Amino acid sequence: MKQNLVISSVLATLTLTLAACDRPAPTVVVPGPAVVVPGPAGPQGATGNTGNTGYTGSTGSTGAPGMTGSEGAKGEPGKSGDGTTVIIAPPAPKQ
Repeated sequence: MKQNLVISSVLATLTLTLAACDRPAPTVVVPGPAVVVPGPAGPQGATGNTGNTGYTGSTGSTGAPGMTGSEGAKGEPGKSGDGTTVIIAPPAPKQ
């Protein structure tokens, strides 16, 4: 019985020793992306050259003059009225 007790205590000690030796897997730390912070503004650059002036287009041709129309027929003179008096009223004044 003494041997059983000694063997049991040795097994218990080994079990506890081995359990204490179990270590978790190592933790790997990966650095995050670098944060870029802009610095102060630099000096202003030189002014660029002015571009060349473009070409002026050509002027179009003048069209041909139109034809003169024919003269209309002359009307007959009117007849005078029988004792009719014609009164021409002056135009109304502008307001």
